[in-house]
Amino acid sequence: MPESQASFAAVGADPAALGGDADTERARALLAMRRLWHADESACVALLAPAAELSAAQRARIEVRARDLIEQLQRLPERHLAEILTHQLALDSPAGLALLSLAEALLRVPDAATADRLIRDKLAGVDWRAAGLGGPMAAALQLGSALVGPRLPSGARPAPLRRLPAPLLRWGARQAMRLIGGRFVFAETIEAALARARSTPGDADHGQPSRYSFDMLGEAALTAADAERYLRAYEHAIQAVGEAYRGLGPVSAASVSVKLSALHPRYEYAQRERVARELTPRLCELAALARRYDIALTIDAEECDRLELSLELLESLLAEPSLADWRGLGLAVQAYQKRAPALIDYLAQRARARSRRLMVRLVKGAYWDAEIKLAQLLGLSGYPVYTRKVHTDVAYLACARRLLAARDSLEPQFATHNAFTVAEILELATGEVEFQRLHGMGDALYRALSSRIGAAGVPRIYAPVGPRTTLLPYLMRRLLENGAASSFVHRASRPGAVSAYAAPVAAAARNANAPHPRIPLPRD
Repeated sequence: MPESQASFAAVGADPAALGGDADTERARALLAMRRLWHADESACVALLAPAAELSAAQRARIEVRARDLIEQLQRLPERHLAEILTHQLALDSPAGLALLSLAEALLRVPDAATADRLIRDKLAGVDWRAAGLGGPMAAALQLGSALVGPRLPSGARPAPLRRLPAPLLRWGARQAMRLIGGRFVFAETIEAALARARSTPGDADHGQPSRYSFDMLGEAALTAADAERYLRAYEHAIQAVGEAYRGLGPVSAASVSVKLSALHPRYEYAQRERVARELTPRLCELAALARRYDIALTIDAEECDRLELSLELLESLLAEPSLADWRGLGLAVQAYQKRAPALIDYLAQRARARSRRLMVRLVKGAYWDAEIKLAQLLGLSGYPVYTRKVHTDVAYLACARRLLAARDSLEPQFATHNAFTVAEILELATGEVEFQRLHGMGDALYRALSSRIGAAGVPRIYAPVGPRTTLLPYLMRRLLENGAASSFVHRASRPGAVSAYAAPVAAAARNANAPHPRIPLPRD
């Protein structure tokens, strides 16, 4: 979105003049967010440092608690193909990129000849044992690589063994990609998801069932028919979840997450008036249904340029009198956005102004590469997200403190797969807090946590529901998050691979809070 749009370039403007809004406090909160949208990264981190600072005693307790969790999860066996791959293999290595390419393309290749060429192109010549894989997985991939082999010289005749395995390898590769994808999808229908949730034990040691947040899998709607289909899917999910968890209330019952881009084919700021006219009634309809069943409805976070549009829709829900006594409305906040701390302040201000209580799911963020690329394409003055992971860690801790300080109006929910982040939240929080993880990620950590969390809270599992055919974009984000060499999920399974606890503020200060040197500003 071009920076020239006045709505997003309000730095220095008179708060009372912003959008003609008579609510000056709301205007000030919006202005605080807008000032941070493309702000200088070093200045943002320095501004957050005091809120994210930890005492020596706190750092010592966090180190002990996190080490205990890591030692436990390293003793737990890897139970799934996806875990074996993402724990043993760095997906940003040559071997990992080969698998990512297969996962991205193979299931969409319709003909056998092209599929065979793709498999040969990606598998041939990769040394899977050198890549870090061991055991049967490495043996199978090594054998497959040897069988497809490099292309033979022109005129050379392949041995019979080289001709035979192509259909078998093709079938095996497709099955492996489906298995990996299925690891991250909870079920194909909401009925199957609820049945699986009922049959899945939670904290076996304490008899506590896991909480769930169901997401009807899919990306942005491209047509009005897409949006209508997603709307009906969300309605059906809310009714099914509401019937299954009747009487438990928004905090204890399962919830449903919605993507606003799935509910309107032109969910973009340039179509603000049309979105307000057409999407607001649909969202109110879903919220009224969730209120009727007294379950939570969370608006998922999406790309940065859609944030203010989502807040305008949220404001419509807060102003709806029929929803006034409902405490299940929620919003996801991405800590990698520079606006995240000001967004939490805004949500607290709006909840208090409306005498409401909002659920806030704090996540680190899932669209980083897309945000970086879009800002570069538009030649903006800065990025809306941090370019260093440690800066996101600083922001997450500062946002967590803001959430915990606003518990009179906000219900905090902390989504993380990092043992150090879990330990930080447990150190800062008093009373019960809710942790969240994605289905298929952080399983070992939360199995280890279940015996330690006690009265601190119950984990909630974000569980995607839908057909495998809609899996691809979601799968790629999960594989990249799991398998990057810097990922805690990837490193934690290897004894000695996780270094000593580095408090985020101190870790950022080692680089003088500077942005990543290999990521130039978009205008450059």
